[in-house]
Amino acid sequence: MLFKLFLAFTLIPVAEIYLIIKLGGFLGAFNTVAIIILTGFVGATLARMQGLQTMLRVRQSLQQGLVPAEEMVDALLIFVAGIVLLTPGFITDSAGLLLLFPPTRFHIKRFLRRKFDQWHNNGSIQYRNFP
Repeated sequence: MLFKLFLAFTLIPVAEIYLIIKLGGFLGAFNTVAIIILTGFVGATLARMQGLQTMLRVRQSLQQGLVPAEEMVDALLIFVAGIVLLTPGFITDSAGLLLLFPPTRFHIKRFLRRKFDQWHNNGSIQYRNFP
């Protein structure tokens, strides 16, 4: 796990810097910085809109007496997307925008559900019912 975190916090920034330098040489420094700022602004706006829509769905589920599990996973993924979009770079912005896109987020949720089920079946995690 430590090695994976090391790779994530080392390789991703290095790849971001490399890509920014390459695109900066091709597009120019000003255009590259402008694109990074624009994608951050657009991403933050989309994250806010998606977050508000998700909160409305959570509220509706609660009013109907349903557990908003699906909506809470959406809220978590939107939150992660917002954090990733605040990180300057093209790779992280692409990942954040993919998390904000509902069809992509649906597939990510399915993947996470399979992973949680796999961990539960292996005994890696346990669910507890509280009285």
